[in-house]
Amino acid sequence: MNYLVGHRKEVFILVGLAALYFLLRVPNLTSQPIFADEAIYIRWAQVMRAEQTLRFLPLSDGKTPLFMWTMIPLFKFFSDPLFAGRFLSVVAGFFTFLGVFFLSKRVFNTRSALWATLLYVITPYTVFFDRMALVDSMLAAFTVWVVFFAIWLVSSLRLDVSMILGYLLGGAVLTKTPGMLNLFLLPLTIMGFKNKGGSHTLVKLAILWGAAVVIALAMYNLLRLGPNFQLLSSRNADYVFSPFELIGRPLDPFIPHFNDIADWFPKLFTWPILLTVLMGIIYVLFGIWQQSFRGQALLGGIILLWAIIPLLLNMAFLRTFTARYLLSSVPLLLVIAGFGVTKLLPRFAYIKRFPVVLMLIVLLPLPLYFDFSLLISPTKAPLPKEERKGYFEDWTAGYGFADIAKFLSEKSKERRIVLGTEGFFGTLPDGIQIYLDKSNIAIVGSSATISAQIRNAAKDNLTFFLGNKRNLEGSIKDAVLIKEYPKFKSLETDTQDATVLYQVLP
Repeated sequence: MNYLVGHRKEVFILVGLAALYFLLRVPNLTSQPIFADEAIYIRWAQVMRAEQTLRFLPLSDGKTPLFMWTMIPLFKFFSDPLFAGRFLSVVAGFFTFLGVFFLSKRVFNTRSALWATLLYVITPYTVFFDRMALVDSMLAAFTVWVVFFAIWLVSSLRLDVSMILGYLLGGAVLTKTPGMLNLFLLPLTIMGFKNKGGSHTLVKLAILWGAAVVIALAMYNLLRLGPNFQLLSSRNADYVFSPFELIGRPLDPFIPHFNDIADWFPKLFTWPILLTVLMGIIYVLFGIWQQSFRGQALLGGIILLWAIIPLLLNMAFLRTFTARYLLSSVPLLLVIAGFGVTKLLPRFAYIKRFPVVLMLIVLLPLPLYFDFSLLISPTKAPLPKEERKGYFEDWTAGYGFADIAKFLSEKSKERRIVLGTEGFFGTLPDGIQIYLDKSNIAIVGSSATISAQIRNAAKDNLTFFLGNKRNLEGSIKDAVLIKEYPKFKSLETDTQDATVLYQVLP
């Protein structure tokens, strides 16, 4: 209590930021259409919950299962599976929120921590992905806490800190295989090491690093208990170029991916926040040469490198490149941005008591407009082209599934139902299966047409077919349109797709 009283202003602001965090993430959490990977992850979690022998099911697609394991208990509290999955990301994002605050406070100061936390709360990049049932928010949470404990370890050389760091490293790897990068980046913290005990303390640090890595690898090797462990490495070739493939064209993926980032960052950070990130980077680099705050700057350099190196590796080697793959770097960049804000504020000292107010006026409007657009009217949100296409316009976005599931469940009380879907894996059929998990409705995957199997089922059952209007045009016969849910209008082609439900006639 004495601590809370002594730091009541800091605690009051932090509680206010936490309230704003949930205000920008929880309302209308299921209003955004379900995305393909969300449907897959939620469906996996449902299957793993129902069948204990399938607790390592994600390994069959080369994915690690921690996100799905963590989702399973939430199904007991939330009846809507999409809400349960997305709420898990909200919770993971809140741990990132805390990590940003404590990391910034440890490396810089309380003012930087509060600014960095505010930026994390309002940045559209984090708001958008913290509201989706994707593994990337959880990976970002583990990453920011890994950096916190890694920096703490080099200053304390404590075994308990090393062990906690090991569990966090293991959690990152069990969340997503790129979490393995954290193990390779661990030696970066040598930049903050003050060798006061000669070679003895350096050896001790190496031993503590080794202990953390051993714990992390032991956790990772628990996955050998499940089948298909080998797919974790073999499936990586589907997503990552090997160095041998890039011989003679080293800049081939890098330059196109750089152009992608040039589109994503100004929109998903917004220009005011992106400029504070750039100023923070400048002050960190400048500070390394200044004796007055060189220690802070060196630790800031660790954070900066921990954010930039994975980003550059992704740009250089990834076959497919999306904004969410960079999410684990974003909180670290915002920690640097918070430091940049505190260094910029003295520049506004001529305004006397109002530099903070002016900074808020500069920083808040654009991000908050974006954030509230996502909550209230997503069509107005200035999303990057690929994000709008993938999450709102294309076949990967599923509209009206909860409503369709309710309609089919009511019909199943009258007669046995067979539902055909366009697709075998992904948005369809997984997106509709998560709502029909406990129903007696048979779901049959198909290509972009009504297959002979589905037409035969219509002879004895009430049969429906669910798909995307654009893909089904010209191929639907002997079927009646029952429901149609329009998607976002494409800004590129000026066309509009829709999720459609047909009743198949016998």
